[in-house]
Amino acid sequence: MPRAPPTVVVERVADAPDVGQPARATPGSAGFDLAAAEIVELVRDRVSLVRTGLRVRCPPGTFLEVRPRSGLSARGVLMVNAPGTIDRDYSGEVRVPLTYLFPGSYRIEVGDRIAQVRLVDDRPTRFRPGRVGAVRGRTGGFGSTGR
Repeated sequence: MPRAPPTVVVERVADAPDVGQPARATPGSAGFDLAAAEIVELVRDRVSLVRTGLRVRCPPGTFLEVRPRSGLSARGVLMVNAPGTIDRDYSGEVRVPLTYLFPGSYRIEVGDRIAQVRLVDDRPTRFRPGRVGAVRGRTGGFGSTGR
């Protein structure tokens, strides 16, 4: 018997416009889009924490990961802390740190899709000291496999 999907509780912040719930753009979309709840003029060399107007509560054993939208990055809008994490004990408004790469500015309007979220399983994990063993395979990191 199929299990019911996990449910994230979403609450709109009282002073924010209703921009809707996080939603998939298509049935095949991996993430749920978040929309801006304010007008923001993004400029180069400045990070703007763009309001979503939403607070969330994740089910036990999970957290939300905030990711950039590729369509915005193609226009020079970057999410600075990507991916971002919304810990399950965070109860404030979700905000998305955005900046603009080019001279001039980029205007975010209320309702524009600015990021996407995915629910992530957070299994209990332990770390212990020990030997990792012989070096095997790659060690270069940071692009060591080429372009």
